[in-house]
Amino acid sequence: MRILLSNDDGYFAPGLERLAAALATRAEITVVAPEADRSGASNSLTLDRPLTVRRAPSGFLFVNGTPTDCVHLAVTGLLDRLPDLVISGINLGANMGDDTIYSGTVAAATEGFLLGIPSIAISLASKTATHFETAAAVALELLDRHERQPLGARLLNVNVPDLPRALLKGFRITRLGRRHKAEDVVATKSPRGETVYWVGAAGAAADAGEGTDFHAVEQGFASVTPLQIDLTSHDEMPQVDAWLAA
Repeated sequence: MRILLSNDDGYFAPGLERLAAALATRAEITVVAPEADRSGASNSLTLDRPLTVRRAPSGFLFVNGTPTDCVHLAVTGLLDRLPDLVISGINLGANMGDDTIYSGTVAAATEGFLLGIPSIAISLASKTATHFETAAAVALELLDRHERQPLGARLLNVNVPDLPRALLKGFRITRLGRRHKAEDVVATKSPRGETVYWVGAAGAAADAGEGTDFHAVEQGFASVTPLQIDLTSHDEMPQVDAWLAA
């Protein structure tokens, strides 16, 4: 089993290190990750400059680009053999609901999926990240399932509560919830007296009822959400067609 690992927190992130250490006992691991924190990079590709790939003392490869760049480079020419599985993470912080649109963690897995490889994004739903080992254990359990019955051409978004493994209640299949709109931008002054802006924090969960990723994690379950890439609103096609004909 060959597994490509990436993330959006950077090649030095503890979640990536913990994930690689756990999976290295079971598979041939290659890590290709950004050289810096690229959280929120979404599915962006770097097309306006060449990219460089360097090797860290850990053996991890790092790229001066986005999470999508990392997986794209690895799969389309950097690796001698294609991976059997792409796993992105372990992200420090949840990627639930609307977060998935912006998430570099999810984007790295999405790129693997678009290139025809089963892919999983794994995030630890916490700001303090006390129990990376629980998320790593979840990754191993998902690998067990994949070995028993291949995942197939699917993209999974997994969020793990920050609990000791013994307190994790299991897995729940979920849909994405929704957040309220983000908080207002934060304006401040630069050392040169210029007004600068920080993007506001994500809003609180709005649609977080039973069946959502928010609810599952709150209840102590690892949330597993199958994602799709087709953005077409099929239900609205007849109405828009009628509008065009009016």
